[in-house]
Amino acid sequence: MHNPAGLLSLEGMGFLLFCLAGAVALLAYARKELRETLRRRATLLDDAAGLLDNPRVTISRDGFPALSGTWRGHAIGMELIADSLVPRRLPQLWLKSTLIAQHPSPRPSIGVLARPAGTEFYSRVQGLPDTIVPTFPLDFPFLMRGRDATDAQVRRAGGPLRALFSDPQVKEAVITPRGAGLVRQIAEGERGAHILYRQMRFPVEQVPVELARKALAELQMLNSALETRPADAEVS
Repeated sequence: MHNPAGLLSLEGMGFLLFCLAGAVALLAYARKELRETLRRRATLLDDAAGLLDNPRVTISRDGFPALSGTWRGHAIGMELIADSLVPRRLPQLWLKSTLIAQHPSPRPSIGVLARPAGTEFYSRVQGLPDTIVPTFPLDFPFLMRGRDATDAQVRRAGGPLRALFSDPQVKEAVITPRGAGLVRQIAEGERGAHILYRQMRFPVEQVPVELARKALAELQMLNSALETRPADAEVS
């Protein structure tokens, strides 16, 4: 029997329905995977929350958590930041930690950003106005900036900062009159998901509590790095 032009055969209709069913199934699977990914992301800081008093977790638009609370009298913030802006590099998952002291201190701001690429949207150092000539060497490129820092204060901060950056996971450290900040690498994205699907999937189920504890100790060390000592008062 002659098939009029423009009409599909039964075989063609069957193939079209098969493709449509496959597309629907694939969409349903993708939605299920997304829900599961977001569920896992939301719990990444659950263990770290146990280190803080009065912990509170909020979830950002991309599903990553932010944790706030208090620790030894200081206000603490920890947030996870996914970064895929550097070309030819796998996505990075950063832990951005902040300590806000109970009382501001009459001190400058001094910070270091390791291996700057110009895409660090999360950086606090790049927002500081003064370029500082470092008093110590590091084995990689870095940017040192501050506000109202004297040469003596830069030298004093140099020891703690150099000790911090001996750990290659540390991306940024900053001291301010209000407290201190730190950015650490948590994980690198899965290559297959990034190359094939342009997705950010990180092989981590939970930010290790020991790493979060280490970040708190480092924040405390940074916050005390420029404390005035009696000898300093005599010199000034």
